[in-house]
Amino acid sequence: MATEAKRPKVADGSELSPVQTFLQWCDRVSLVLSSKVCVSEKGTVAGYGMLAKDDIEKGEVLFTIPRSALLHQGTTRVSALLEKESSSLESSSGWVPLLLTLMYEYMSSESHWKPYLSLWTSFKTLDHPMFWSEEERDGLLKGTGVAEAVNTDLANIQREYTHVVLPFITKHPDFWNPDTHTQELYTELVAFVMAYSFQEPQEEEDNEEDEEDEEEEKAPNPPMMVPMADMLNHVSNHNAQLEFTPDSLKMVCVRSIHKGEEVFNTYGQIANWQLLHMYGFTESYQSNSNDTADVPISHFYKAATRGVQSDVDRQLVEEQWEMLCQMMEEREAAIVFGKQGCLTVAELHTVLKVLCMSKDELSELKDNQGWEEDDEEEDEKIFLAFCNEGFPGLKASWKRLIHEAAHLTVKSYGDGGTETEGVDSDRLLMEDKAALAELNSRQQNALQVRCGQKSILHTLMQLTSERDADQSVL
Repeated sequence: MATEAKRPKVADGSELSPVQTFLQWCDRVSLVLSSKVCVSEKGTVAGYGMLAKDDIEKGEVLFTIPRSALLHQGTTRVSALLEKESSSLESSSGWVPLLLTLMYEYMSSESHWKPYLSLWTSFKTLDHPMFWSEEERDGLLKGTGVAEAVNTDLANIQREYTHVVLPFITKHPDFWNPDTHTQELYTELVAFVMAYSFQEPQEEEDNEEDEEDEEEEKAPNPPMMVPMADMLNHVSNHNAQLEFTPDSLKMVCVRSIHKGEEVFNTYGQIANWQLLHMYGFTESYQSNSNDTADVPISHFYKAATRGVQSDVDRQLVEEQWEMLCQMMEEREAAIVFGKQGCLTVAELHTVLKVLCMSKDELSELKDNQGWEEDDEEEDEKIFLAFCNEGFPGLKASWKRLIHEAAHLTVKSYGDGGTETEGVDSDRLLMEDKAALAELNSRQQNALQVRCGQKSILHTLMQLTSERDADQSVL
């Protein structure tokens, strides 16, 4: 058994910190860090972060990472084996080769990436909801969509480890050991990849291909670990961005940063429920401009059934619902709303049209097997109608469905989303600084998710209230 590597020491005999060891490694792999920034655990919003030591102008390069310093299945010592056995490592996630790479490199005392991976002594400190108890997830995250996403993840992880990973590592005992490369470690590394990996953007091809080839979706590039880039925390109003070149990756300042400020990257346009699910943290719901709330199409169906009294009308709603499910392809689909309006306009338009059709209109739709696509001018009109400014002008039947579906979604939050006489208990808790301070990090993150989603839904309900005038834009 290999002995644990000793931590390097400085001139006075004291041991180097993990960050100092990592920075020495960066020098050895030719990772160039600007003198205007530093990696720090103090003064940052969470964990490791990067601070500006001097004023930085837009366009300045904060650090440059050679591609040889990236960690993925093509740079590991077991790359040849992973490539040879690639057909046996295929899975729905596409992450197995990277996760096997990380399992090998993380547990190897001689790993080239040891100074980098040693920054994380335990991946559970990421505190993804997958590490919460089932009771915490069901209680704190009910209605948000996070608990369901985590349950799917855990089921997929178990299936992937049992049927793909375990047979592979058992077959190659020189590199992996089932006793140490366990499903628990595999799960932790899934969280690590969720939180810290990057995917290179797809290259746009200039040459024209056959129409069939153009319609085929390309498989996304596999994730990879990018040392130094993953030190930066995320906010929607970021001041730096990672750029990809053939030889290296560069973190570039996208707006001026003052001395002492934290340098923030962006992980993309991500809502708080996605941040919590994938990264284990949230932004303040007021400041996250990318926050969203999902309204299941089943709630539109339930809204459509309200007030139905005759068997004829009830039969019509059932036929509308069956037609809608065929057109949407799944009963679990949802309409996504953001702070400025609907983000899935075409889907919302379909839901409202079908659920508000007369019997003759529905028969015509069935006979024609759908309807003709709208032209660009009509698309623009629909887009404007489904933004916050346009909702009050929708026809009354459409507004009623949106309003009732949003209301049903608010009620789905359970104890965390209850309202008493119109008062939102979560909003009151958020405004009570003393009570908020007594919550643990999990409770606070879940509260940010719930408040953000319900704020969007409440706005939607106000804009589609029956009190608003019906201008019948659509």
